[in-house]
Amino acid sequence: MDKIVVKGGASLHGSVEISGMKNAALPIIYACVLVEDKCIIENVPDVRDVALSLNILRDMGATVNNIAKNTVEIDCTNLKVGTSRSELVRKIRASYYLLGSEFGRFGRSSVAYPGGCDFGGRPIDQHIKGFESLGGTVNANCDMVEITAEDGPRGANIFFDFVTVGATINVMLAAVLAEGTTIIENAAREPHIVDLANFLNTCGARVSGAGTDVIKIKGVTSLHGCTYAIIPDMIEAGTYMIAAAATGGCVRLTNVIPKHLESVSSKLEETGAVVDEYDDSVVVTGRDTIRKANVKTHPYPGFPTDMQPQMAVLLTLANGVSYVSEGVYEKRFRYVDELLKMGAAIKVDGRTAVIEGGKPLHGADVVAVDLRAGVAMIIAALCAEGTTEISQIHLIERGYDDVVGKLKSLGADIEKVSYPD
Repeated sequence: MDKIVVKGGASLHGSVEISGMKNAALPIIYACVLVEDKCIIENVPDVRDVALSLNILRDMGATVNNIAKNTVEIDCTNLKVGTSRSELVRKIRASYYLLGSEFGRFGRSSVAYPGGCDFGGRPIDQHIKGFESLGGTVNANCDMVEITAEDGPRGANIFFDFVTVGATINVMLAAVLAEGTTIIENAAREPHIVDLANFLNTCGARVSGAGTDVIKIKGVTSLHGCTYAIIPDMIEAGTYMIAAAATGGCVRLTNVIPKHLESVSSKLEETGAVVDEYDDSVVVTGRDTIRKANVKTHPYPGFPTDMQPQMAVLLTLANGVSYVSEGVYEKRFRYVDELLKMGAAIKVDGRTAVIEGGKPLHGADVVAVDLRAGVAMIIAALCAEGTTEISQIHLIERGYDDVVGKLKSLGADIEKVSYPD
């Protein structure tokens, strides 16, 4: 069993390069299913979810080669529809993008129900609504999702009942090769939606409006290969920004898009940190005194739910009482029990956590209950007195490229250690 062991007390200083965005890389990888040609994807993060997704495509008959560091060549010309292995698909939430890409290219799809982190109810009803609007007949249960359409997908007008990133992406994937025009209303606006649209358009698709709540897709008959670079990961960047502020350090983050970080930057400045923005970098300087703040997560451009656990750790160090409200997932506070082991004073009432700041944190044995909660434990450990051991770190490695190495380069006393099971 692998653990991350952290000795707290060191502030972070130096420069760290941010990797490509996991949440952009995954839909783009599955979008390659639509292309009967070679696609070269650059700035691909070296994380477990990406490796697993590439293995899923390999297993289905795609040719996948690592041609340089963080660069992969994918050729799905000979991929066989409906052949994804259930045991692989169930390990990752993003595997449901196979539904949209298979349906879009082959007019049918058969994929096991997806896995991923447990944040409570994460239904795919809006995905199904979109596929049915495009002319698909959907048969879904807790084991499999199957889509069939005798003549393939057809363009349609789709209005989502609520903003959903996954369903927006899946309908985009299903619609680019559909006959006619598809209009998605109440679409998600996240940067990785825009990145997917840019990739698809580079391959010959006709997608407009990505980044707004109305996306228009004019179907084309085929897509061609391309070379495309993934955007920087705003969640990884936000994580290091909060780590710098929490430890009272000063860290320059390179390879970032500052506009994507505005909600995190604004909230950090509210707590007293200094955030200086440049063209493609950000410098965060922590202060001795951290001020309380109230946070509520929203879909982009609001404060990201994937930054909520990290922000909560910062607020345990603040003067006064802070409130963190979760507006996206119902079970995002499972990590609070782990912070309580470290001396934090937090009470959870439904979807709101009341954080009494200023209580010193101490080292403890804690568990990464999900991806973002796991990296929040690392931030807490950096600020705690003594040694913290974090288990279930495979969840952290799902989305953070070399987190131990990057933190060590900033002065953290951190190691990945293997123990007997």
